[in-house]
Amino acid sequence: MYSQQEDNTLQHRGKDSGANLLEPDAVLTLEDSLSIFNMIDSLLQIQDVKESSQLVMRLGYNSNVVSAQRTLGLNQFGLTPGISYYHKSGLFADVSGYWSPEYDPDYYLSVFSLGFLYSATKHYSLVTEYNKYLYNSSESIPYTNNLSLSNFFELKPVTFRLDYQFYFGDKIAHRLIPGISLNLEKVNWHKINRISFYPTINVLFGSEIITEYLPYARTALGVLFRVRNGLPLYYTQDKTVFGVMNYSFIAPISIRLKKWSFMVSYTYNIPKSLPGEELGLTDSGYFSASISRYFSF
Repeated sequence: MYSQQEDNTLQHRGKDSGANLLEPDAVLTLEDSLSIFNMIDSLLQIQDVKESSQLVMRLGYNSNVVSAQRTLGLNQFGLTPGISYYHKSGLFADVSGYWSPEYDPDYYLSVFSLGFLYSATKHYSLVTEYNKYLYNSSESIPYTNNLSLSNFFELKPVTFRLDYQFYFGDKIAHRLIPGISLNLEKVNWHKINRISFYPTINVLFGSEIITEYLPYARTALGVLFRVRNGLPLYYTQDKTVFGVMNYSFIAPISIRLKKWSFMVSYTYNIPKSLPGEELGLTDSGYFSASISRYFSF
């Protein structure tokens, strides 16, 4: 529902490039940057009416499709419809879809989620979640499942967050995302029930399997011998590396009006290549927005 997860070993390409949407090691997810804040907003709604459960219908918009909090460098936009059910016990379920006219097929991903929210103390909460990714593509996708654990330490108005993401399928990957945010809010202002501002800084750590090309011969004579005999000059070796993959700065604003919630955000990413990666990544920013409708039970 809010995972920010995602592989970078190959690139996504849209229709104009003539390539398939999903190449074998491309993307773990393409979820919008507002998803975690939509979840927080929904949980705040439940806390306001603790005796009830909530059904939430929403529609999200991204001005730029992203992977692993790394933008693809394309002038694309995506729509994310979804529906969530939050039970007052802490259990929740979510179904989300991802659509962009830049891709073929346009509707490229569905995500099914199950999770549980536990408020251990006044200042500490955790969320556990399982996500299943169903790609609308004939390509082989190595990451089709995700398990996550999110920790929230709240010392108003500051919230410290630490996420661990584990991806599995044909391959496995790990992500660690620490973050810090401010929760600046105004309640019952004119006809607005709540207006909130969550400036946030996240750091994405991750592991990748990097393929290295190593020479068989390390002297000119050895190279000459291999060339004359038609022997390969290099062999490949896989190595797992870990490090910082991205810095993100997010500025979301949420407005609650009765049973409606409106959110808009700007995200700026500073991606970093892991040792051995050659991705040619550049800094970039994009806008996101969402509208949600709540139904109480």
